[in-house]
Amino acid sequence: MHIDILTLFPEMFESPLAHSIVKRAIERNKLSIEFIDFREFSHDKHKQVDDYPFGGAPGMVIKPEPLFEAVDYLKEKRKDILGSENFPLIYLTPQGETYTQQIAEELSNKKYLAILCGHYKDVDYRVREHLVTREISIGNYVLSGGELPAMIIIDSLARLQEGVLSNIESAYSDSFQGNSLDGPYYTRPREYRGYKVPDVLLSGNHKLIEEWQKSKRKKLTEKVKGASDV
Repeated sequence: MHIDILTLFPEMFESPLAHSIVKRAIERNKLSIEFIDFREFSHDKHKQVDDYPFGGAPGMVIKPEPLFEAVDYLKEKRKDILGSENFPLIYLTPQGETYTQQIAEELSNKKYLAILCGHYKDVDYRVREHLVTREISIGNYVLSGGELPAMIIIDSLARLQEGVLSNIESAYSDSFQGNSLDGPYYTRPREYRGYKVPDVLLSGNHKLIEEWQKSKRKKLTEKVKGASDV
């Protein structure tokens, strides 16, 4: 899978990509990522990419020209990957659909994605009307830009790539698989400061263990999300 990130701050990604699961995905050639600083597509002598919004609203808006030209550049560069497919550009915005594990699974099967990290008040709406194919939010709150949400999406996609996790079943037993939260886990020692591991987990009876885990998942999901969502 290849992901292009359109951002004004590519250096923000250096540390997150250099560790843990994402690093492993890149090293195993399961995931490749390239950063496009769309400031480079500005024709302003100061490389400015934002301007005041029409109508007198507060804040600044990213101009359409650098983003349209950056996408033109990527369409040409990635035509061998895309073939006849439309250019898939995800815009990260609080106004988008809420990101879920189901969306992560869907996107993880794509060969190619481009993700646009906004900044300032917004991007010129013509970008959203004519370039963006999907808008995604990571929650009902506002951040300074799309870089942190992009990191979250990258991490969630990396761990779903085949051959990245040592046991892919681990990814498919995590929270939100099957619309439920994951249950509790225990490890050694069997007892610590008087707190014991539940006997059923030490019984060796796989059927009882599975039933216990299912019950715990259901109770936790009801507690957090409400019974109607289980």
